[in-house]
Amino acid sequence: MTSRVRWLSAGVVLLIVIAGLVIRRAVADTPAPRALPSAPPAPSTPSATPSATPSASASAPASASPSPQGCVDTILAGLSPAERAGQVLMIGTPVGNPRELGDVVARHDLGGVFLAGRSSRSAAGLRADITALQRRAGTPLLVALDQEGGSVQTLKGRDFPLIPSAQRLGAGPPAKLRGTVRDTAQRLAGIGVTVNLAPVADTVPAKLGEGNPPIGGFHRQYGSDPDAVAADIATVVSASQGAEVLTILKHFPGLGRVRANTDTAVRVVDNTTTADDPYLKPFVAGIKAGSAGVMISSATYPKIDGSSIAAYSKPIVTGLLRERLGYTGLVMSDDLGAADSASSLPAGERAVRFVAAGGDLALTIRPQDAAPMAASLIAEARTSAPFATRLTEAARHVLRAKDRAGLLTC
Repeated sequence: MTSRVRWLSAGVVLLIVIAGLVIRRAVADTPAPRALPSAPPAPSTPSATPSATPSASASAPASASPSPQGCVDTILAGLSPAERAGQVLMIGTPVGNPRELGDVVARHDLGGVFLAGRSSRSAAGLRADITALQRRAGTPLLVALDQEGGSVQTLKGRDFPLIPSAQRLGAGPPAKLRGTVRDTAQRLAGIGVTVNLAPVADTVPAKLGEGNPPIGGFHRQYGSDPDAVAADIATVVSASQGAEVLTILKHFPGLGRVRANTDTAVRVVDNTTTADDPYLKPFVAGIKAGSAGVMISSATYPKIDGSSIAAYSKPIVTGLLRERLGYTGLVMSDDLGAADSASSLPAGERAVRFVAAGGDLALTIRPQDAAPMAASLIAEARTSAPFATRLTEAARHVLRAKDRAGLLTC
């Protein structure tokens, strides 16, 4: 009887061990759950000193999960100098027929495309065109447009309801702003748009209002108080990127106090903005909220650097935005193609000057600018080792933005 008990006890122990091994193997083989998208919390009160350096978490993904560690560097290492030049270009194409840009996308391995103009086309039709463009790309494209609301809304119609202006949304409750932005982003993500060139972080003084042509004239500002605007910008960034559409804060360091439009005037000067200006608070708030990108204006700011427009200014792009504000994300230009404020240089030189200043993604709404811009970037990289290094870093920033958008796989 004792030997039988011992035999049964040994059998029980053996079964327990086997069961434990099976359970451990099952747990090990179970894939980890995918992290749910989450938006970083908006700062309760924007810093009173815009020079305060944002925390490192400001650059963490706020939408799709990133690719495996090292994917960006792996893809970057496989790009030729010409392909790196293509990655730092975002070229415009008519939203009515985006497929027209397919050959240019393939020839230059573009980093992104910008859907220009206005359209009331269906979501299904737009989705098919964007998918077709992506098939032509060597590296997945950032697909962008201007879907701010009010007078600046690229897509309208049954699938894209009218969006109130930023000024109207800024005057309402934060919940309304958050819900509107989330709905807009979800509709854009549904057709393959990965970047909305919004929000406008420019503050327009109440006494200036519509006397400010580029922003106030179209009611594109969220308000006239930089602290209130900062809170709205943080809300927009978290709502949009939480719905998997990256945001671009514009137009750094601000267009809210100019009296001419950079699209239609050769020289636009802001004689007010300084490196410590309180009107920088909305940009600081957007950076802290994790905005994937910042757009540089093409006005001139003599109190920071009066030698060139902001897009070509190293003191503004690198000195103020990168070093003083600590921004590590994507830096893109305002339009360097059709805008009169950028017209003093040949098209190719415009892209070179922007990248040399510290920019990453040069935007032009003119498809014909792709060839000269790419050629100039390649030529400059061949003759200047420091520029070649800067071009590589710019391409890396573009790829990181693509990673945040969930476009990269390794």
